[in-house]
Amino acid sequence: MTQSTGSSGRDTTGTTATGTGTGTAGPARPAARAVAGTGENLRFLATHTLPTFARGFINPRPRMVRASAALRQPEWSAATLRSLRDRHGGAPVLLRGLSGPLLVLLDEPELRQFYSASVRDLAMDAPDKNAGLTVLEPSGVICSHGELREDRRRINHASLAAGDTVHPCAKEFLAVVAEEARSLTARAVLDAPEIQRSLSRMCRRIVLGDAAADDDRLTAWLSALRSEANWLGRRRKQARAARVLYARADARIAEYAAVAPAHTLGARALTRSDPDGVLDRIGQTHHWMLALDGLAPVVARTLLLLAAHPAEQDAVLGEAAADGRDMPRLRACVQESLRLFPLVPDLVRVTRAQTTWRGVPHPAGTAVLVPALFHGRDRDHVPAADLFAPGRWLAPEAAADLRLAPFGHGAAACPGANLGMLLSTAVCAEVLRRHRLAGARPTLPAAGPLPRIVDTPGIRLRLEPR
Repeated sequence: MTQSTGSSGRDTTGTTATGTGTGTAGPARPAARAVAGTGENLRFLATHTLPTFARGFINPRPRMVRASAALRQPEWSAATLRSLRDRHGGAPVLLRGLSGPLLVLLDEPELRQFYSASVRDLAMDAPDKNAGLTVLEPSGVICSHGELREDRRRINHASLAAGDTVHPCAKEFLAVVAEEARSLTARAVLDAPEIQRSLSRMCRRIVLGDAAADDDRLTAWLSALRSEANWLGRRRKQARAARVLYARADARIAEYAAVAPAHTLGARALTRSDPDGVLDRIGQTHHWMLALDGLAPVVARTLLLLAAHPAEQDAVLGEAAADGRDMPRLRACVQESLRLFPLVPDLVRVTRAQTTWRGVPHPAGTAVLVPALFHGRDRDHVPAADLFAPGRWLAPEAAADLRLAPFGHGAAACPGANLGMLLSTAVCAEVLRRHRLAGARPTLPAAGPLPRIVDTPGIRLRLEPR
């Protein structure tokens, strides 16, 4: 049978896009394959793929973030995804991605399948993402395969204490936060660049020890590699320079890790066995530095949201003043900030074998996309989707909601989620312990729907003594 595609972009060899096959006359026919038409592909490229590429997959470009915020660009993407879901009955839609077929998941049954799949079947190293991260962390877990990947993954999880609610070195990490946060609270106006500088110092101390605290050059090298990674390996002429810079940064990291205190992530990684010398036990350090540096925008946006919502700020000020580790309301504010403005707005995997989605088989090598920002703010399924409502995270079932996935779910969930939440919440608490946020920019609505992106590099907060 030959495949034909109608004007809607659907494969007409089956019955419906949802593939129910419930007719009573004769055997059930195959489920329909939902294939985007030319117009839908172009719209997705223009409103989703290209703007994401322009902002930077790995290292956000401040000017492009500001432009996206000014133009409210993510709203265009959300409209495109809603249109795809409505037109194809919620079925996974096959589009043409930058590197081949791209299956976009738009409904909850497919989210459940996505998050329950094993990493071997639904791998994290999709071609575009892998091409970018190879520049930054060639021996990291995401860029590894087979048993080598599993061995490196075990080192990563052990270093991050992925299975522990509270990291065993939390006391030492929180002491670093308290010391470094003094530079944040010793001023009347706090801005995003200062938060980034403070978090970078925290990051270096937590990963590599106090000896690395002042090494801004190392951070600059890693930032340059992240910026090159934004090009997804497509700038061939820059590849050699990137490899040289990576080797320089890697050597510096190895020097620090060799003498780092036992509580640091680098030192914890080096305690793991590597008899054959092939694991590069600190190869994941580049990813840890990327992730912990990425907490700066989380902190900045959480404080911005609290400044715009005085009632919520009042609710967390008491927790912060208590000077304790148990701060459920403030933690919920950080989680809500991540729902509204996720660090990773798109989750991309690639199939290692033929997989079936809603009754339709797709070959190995198909990239699979979960638009996490879209699902987390899906007005049709998430209550108060565009409002700052941290109370939702205090409900026991919130963490299991597949649409609310700041750190993902299942086997591929972020192993550093608990550590990231601990540190982000602690930094916010240090700022709020003796100060009230009395003014901020950019201005956010206190009651109306929030934008899907904010000018994070332009955040400025006024601190008033309590």
